[in-house]
Amino acid sequence: MARKPRLVVAGQPHHLIQRGHNRQPIFLDDQDRQQYLQVLSDCARAYGVAIHAYVLMDTHVHVLATPAETTSLSACWRALGRRYVVAFNQRHQRSGTLWEGRFKTHLVDPDAEFMACMRYIELNPQRTGQVQGLTDHPWSSLRHHLGLLRDPLITDHAAFWQTGNTPFERDLHYLRWLEEGVSQAEAKRISEALNKGHVLGAPPYLARMEQETARSLQPLRRGRPKKQTSTASPK
Repeated sequence: MARKPRLVVAGQPHHLIQRGHNRQPIFLDDQDRQQYLQVLSDCARAYGVAIHAYVLMDTHVHVLATPAETTSLSACWRALGRRYVVAFNQRHQRSGTLWEGRFKTHLVDPDAEFMACMRYIELNPQRTGQVQGLTDHPWSSLRHHLGLLRDPLITDHAAFWQTGNTPFERDLHYLRWLEEGVSQAEAKRISEALNKGHVLGAPPYLARMEQETARSLQPLRRGRPKKQTSTASPK
C-alpha cells in the first residue's frame, strides 16, 4: 500500500518531530548539538525554510517552521539528515542510520494554535522532567523568545510579534504564557496532531486548507462505517 503523501502547504507554519532510531540518542554531547544547529541553519537558508522555534532533546528534535515552497521541508530535512549523520558517524566512529524513518509533521493554524504549539515545543524539557527551571535547558529557542539572547537561527513569526508592541512587552507576555504551562488536554491535542498528521487549527482554517489543498482534512472516525438504513417502503 502506497504511503500517504505528507501534507505540506507553502507559507504555512508546520510542527515537525524527528526521532532517533529505536529512540536512541541523536546527541551525545554539546558539540553534536552545535553541529546539528549549524547544519540546520545552513539547510534552512538553502531551501527556504523559516525556523520559528525548536528544542533539541536527547533522542528527538521538535521544530516549528514555515516552508517557502511545498518541497522545502522535505528537501531541507533530507539534506540536514544526511549531513548530520555523516558528521555524527565520523566523529563517534560508527556507521548506519541514525533516524527513525522520515520526520512527522502537521499544519498549525497561525492565528489559533501557533503560540500554543511554540509553548509546547519550548517547554518540552521542563514538562518531561529533564530540567527544573524554565531556562535551565540551553538547547532551544526559549531564551530567544524571552529576550535573554539573540538566536540567529530564529525568524520570529507574526503571531509572536502580535503579542506586544515592544520587545519588552512581547518578552513579558510570553513569560506569563509559559508560566501558565501546557495543560494535559493541550498536550494531547498537539501530540495527536503530530503523530497522525492532522491539521491543528480552528474550523475556518481547516476549511481554508481543505479548499487550498483539495484534500479532505477531517479526521476519520474509528471503526467500521455505519450501515445506511433504508427508508423505502416495503413492497
